[in-house]
Amino acid sequence: MNQLDRYDYAILGALQLDGTLSIADLAGKVGLSSTPCWKRLKRLEEEGYIDKRVAIVNRRKAGLGVTVFVSVRTSQHDEKWLAHFAAAVQALPEVLEFHRMSGDIDYLLKVVTTDIEGYDRFYKKLIKAAQLTGVSSAFSMEQIKFTTELPLHLVSHGLPT
Repeated sequence: MNQLDRYDYAILGALQLDGTLSIADLAGKVGLSSTPCWKRLKRLEEEGYIDKRVAIVNRRKAGLGVTVFVSVRTSQHDEKWLAHFAAAVQALPEVLEFHRMSGDIDYLLKVVTTDIEGYDRFYKKLIKAAQLTGVSSAFSMEQIKFTTELPLHLVSHGLPT
């Protein structure tokens, strides 16, 4: 992969705010003409800097108003168990994020669902998926900040053009 410059970071930043920008609009925002901007965008996609472009759906309006952070502990730490557990969790559509953790918790899941009963249905599927030592659930009372925008300014200051 190539080293990114300030134009590349500007393209990534602009697309994080609006993934529907036309090439002409994107080029205007980052200070390039359309063809060089398009070539950079294609390179960023090909090199994996852009995973995909999506619409962010309002989960509450879509009927998924409950967010739960699920901490999972296990006494199993071999690769075969992890592969089985990871495949089972990835198949659960309620899981938005799935992290292997350091510390007292082995795995952390971010789950969205319809209501408490919906979470109970999810919980029953989760505990059937693999041998677990403990599952702890923390319900989000209020989402205070939500963003999908990475802080690219932390890595892009002072880069050459």
